[in-house]
Amino acid sequence: MKTVSDAALRDALKACLVKMPPHVLLTKLGADELAFIARTWPLIARDEQLPPDFHDPRARWHTWLFMAGRGAGKTRAGAEWVRMTVLQALGSGSGPLRIALVAPTHHDARAVMVEGESGLLRTCARDGPHRPQYEPSRRQLIWPDGTIAQLFSAEEPDSLRGPQFHIAWCDEIARWRQGQKVWDMLLMALRLGDHPRVMATTTPAPVPLVKRLLESPQTWLSRARTRDNAANLAPGFIAAMEARYAGTRLGRQELEGELLEELQHVLFPRHLLEAAREPATPPLARIVVAVDPPAGRGENSVCGIIVAGIDAAGIVHVLEDASQRAAAPLRWARAAVAAYHRHAADRIVAEVNQGGDMVEALLHQVDADVPCRAVHATRGKTVRAEPVAALLEQGRIRLAGTFPELEDELAMFEERIAAGRSPDRADAFIWAVTDLVLRTRAEPRIRCL
Repeated sequence: MKTVSDAALRDALKACLVKMPPHVLLTKLGADELAFIARTWPLIARDEQLPPDFHDPRARWHTWLFMAGRGAGKTRAGAEWVRMTVLQALGSGSGPLRIALVAPTHHDARAVMVEGESGLLRTCARDGPHRPQYEPSRRQLIWPDGTIAQLFSAEEPDSLRGPQFHIAWCDEIARWRQGQKVWDMLLMALRLGDHPRVMATTTPAPVPLVKRLLESPQTWLSRARTRDNAANLAPGFIAAMEARYAGTRLGRQELEGELLEELQHVLFPRHLLEAAREPATPPLARIVVAVDPPAGRGENSVCGIIVAGIDAAGIVHVLEDASQRAAAPLRWARAAVAAYHRHAADRIVAEVNQGGDMVEALLHQVDADVPCRAVHATRGKTVRAEPVAALLEQGRIRLAGTFPELEDELAMFEERIAAGRSPDRADAFIWAVTDLVLRTRAEPRIRCL
């Protein structure tokens, strides 16, 4: 019996859908046919979710960049590509394979790429006896044929020096703190088989690694919008997100999947934020927790909570974004006090324009001994931000990690203000830096770590 390829089946299904609506076609298919379609990814995937060589068997691609909005199905596409590659190797006898799975952190690799709703465990569950087993302690998946997928964190680029691989799937590369170094280490490890390849899935951001991949002739680009995957998202999600973010730069980036270059003359350019990342934080003389309470209690309200410290050389180091979304007053107060204790901070700095004495009262209700300094915003946000932006430009601010939501607010600071949306995380960041550098000139002391 002649075997029909997945591509031919997909073409046949598309031809049927041209002749009749989907709901009519479904009534004409039996249970076995419907089950077959449901478990055959090329029959249910959108075009952009399938690899280049599915569309063109002659395509000899090296890097497949799938850049899409949030919830657009890029994680499912990555997991299915890994699954299809493993099954193809099994069928052709070219396996077993060695696979690298690289995420911003080890937690992301496990929670999204492996155990997530669209991750490898769920995607491969329909493969019966050929599904992989996950070994969390060893950070790897093992298939019955001996194929091994190892999990890596982009925070540890040197961990990619020893192993070697046939293929790699990289997730959210725009959030990699040391993006180019991790990518370089990975490419040097892709040295097995006749055709090593890498797939990168990410929400777009104008970071150097993403720009370089887009400029490379070896990159095959796929794009998708959040609304393209509406059938698999919660009812009302698209409408709610578009009602709030449609037409904004944040919406174009996070929902439309557009790569937006920075506006000219922004206070906090992304390239400076990217350059400010540091692999290690030195001993700090002082640490503060800055709190910018929300004006309301809506589901989109955010209490900005930023932890930062200053070293003996006068360099500010952002340590944590502990901001709370849609939190009741007591909840965000507890989060601020917890951050204070977690980092052994010197004080909490809280803006009291929105809550007056209640802000300090809430913090002392959680911990009566926590030292607080109330600050009042007497000037506009942009005026208060300008001295802090100058410090960033001078290289006197460092980021001890990746803080996507804070960085987005800083990069679009002026736009958010113009749109009447409060940059709560950015405000807390500005208060922290102001207290550490611009308000006082206290003699530094080395903290015991």
